[in-house]
Amino acid sequence: MQHKVIVVLVDGLSAEVAHTMGYLAGMVEAERGLYTTLTCALPSLSRPLYECILTGVPPVTSGITHNGVSRLSQHDSIFHLARAAGKGTAAAAYHWVSELYNQSPWLPLRDRFTHDEQLPIQHGCFYWDDGYPDSHLLLDGEWLRTQYDPDFLLIHPMGVDDAGHRFGLDSRQYRNQARRMDSLLADLLPQWLAEGYQVLITADHGMNEDLSHGGTLPEERGVPLWLFGEAFVTQWPAGPALQQTQLCALMADLLGVPHDKPSGPQLLKASHQREVH
Repeated sequence: MQHKVIVVLVDGLSAEVAHTMGYLAGMVEAERGLYTTLTCALPSLSRPLYECILTGVPPVTSGITHNGVSRLSQHDSIFHLARAAGKGTAAAAYHWVSELYNQSPWLPLRDRFTHDEQLPIQHGCFYWDDGYPDSHLLLDGEWLRTQYDPDFLLIHPMGVDDAGHRFGLDSRQYRNQARRMDSLLADLLPQWLAEGYQVLITADHGMNEDLSHGGTLPEERGVPLWLFGEAFVTQWPAGPALQQTQLCALMADLLGVPHDKPSGPQLLKASHQREVH
């Protein structure tokens, strides 16, 4: 079965502070969603992990090994897979996402607002200031959703990461920014679910006490994953843990599009599985 999918990629959200997000925890407690943690790929940096999440290819293979590698991806992303299957795509995201999958280099006057049916990300609102408010970014995503009705929508706020870089992992500012994100999602998630969307909420990497990330510390690599929607199983399955490289396949399976990406544990109900040849 084919679904519309929203992915919220909360930049820099460590699993250590995910428990502060009371609305999302309440949804899981009410058995209206699933929660687990993932160990992000290495290095635990943003641009390499956008590529990892959206293509299923780890940084050491993709060649996007640090934030300064500024070029188009050399792998099929979820945007490419969706477009090849005739699906509509959109993203409200940091400009590095546009630079990976649409055009590189990213030029603000040309690329900040993108509407081109031929591009992998057809409709986009892209920002470049790390302090761009999460409230504005989520509204950008809602505008794209309501105006263009995409089958796949990426929403990528930066506020949690920005607070972590300024104040560190164990700071009230970092935790409170995560709580603010929780409240923003509380305003949006019920409507998305009522309209039948399947929603993944996760992060690229975590944060450390040095106001940074990029290495192997548990707080840098541990990230949350919430799953919401009727397509998902009611309990997290036993067996191997889901890998960050397997998220792209999960998105593709939800969309019902063919792919050759590495898959993880069976998280979809049997009635929603689609055989891919």
